[in-house]
Amino acid sequence: MSSNVGTVPRLGAKATGRVRRRRAKSRLPRVLALTYLGLLLAAPVGMIMYRTFEDGLQPVIDSLTTAEAQHAFWLTFLMVIVAVPLNTIFGVVAALVIVRQRFRGRALLNAAIDLPFAVSPVVVGLSLLLVYGTRDGWVGNWFAEQGIRIIFSTPGMILATMFVSLPFVVRETIPVLREIGTEQEQAAATLGAGPFQTFFRITLPAIRWGVAYGVVLTTARALGEFGAVSIVSGKLSGQTETATLLVESEFRRFNETGAYAASVVLCVLALVTLLAMNLIKPKEART
Repeated sequence: MSSNVGTVPRLGAKATGRVRRRRAKSRLPRVLALTYLGLLLAAPVGMIMYRTFEDGLQPVIDSLTTAEAQHAFWLTFLMVIVAVPLNTIFGVVAALVIVRQRFRGRALLNAAIDLPFAVSPVVVGLSLLLVYGTRDGWVGNWFAEQGIRIIFSTPGMILATMFVSLPFVVRETIPVLREIGTEQEQAAATLGAGPFQTFFRITLPAIRWGVAYGVVLTTARALGEFGAVSIVSGKLSGQTETATLLVESEFRRFNETGAYAASVVLCVLALVTLLAMNLIKPKEART
């Protein structure tokens, strides 16, 4: 009896050790992931925040209230409000065509939508320059004759932004369309609903979360675009300079406060975008 009692603590210690080792092993991936993110993301962003405000708030305010900075942020906002709605409309239509229709070239269309993921933004900017440039462009001279300048102006920057942010709404909407199927749409059609009535009353409410998620990703991509826009903009201060280009130009002029201040604004906009992305998710997806 006494021997059995004496072995209980030893078994309990062994069991406790095993539990601790299992917990340590289960925590290891989380620690590695958080360490990786901390070194790659949190530390650089935190350093930017520190360097921005190390001399106080007034230099930051002065940097962000210059005419060049205000125009850069306004131009960034303009590009977003034009590119995002157009890419949203295209994304929904393209997703419907790919999922609901069968035709020759469907696979080619599906692959072409992913082209911005594979092609460097700098190459995108160069390709737009070759198509819409006024010197050697395919259609640039025609637009110039009509009084429309594409390259080194706002239209070219919007085109570049639309190109690089094109796939997100499509890629977020296609899986949702495949999941909901066509039963409700067919039922609405048998009850006499037209195509537009079916879309706005049946299809769109069913895919709204996928579309919204794609819109958020498109917005984030449009806000942070640099490579393609830098090629087609000409980087004219106060004219064709976006917020990301402003960061580069201020840094090249050794105005570190201005570069850091613009970077902080972009970081805040990115965080707001990420917060919106989590808020628009359905409750079941968040849990």
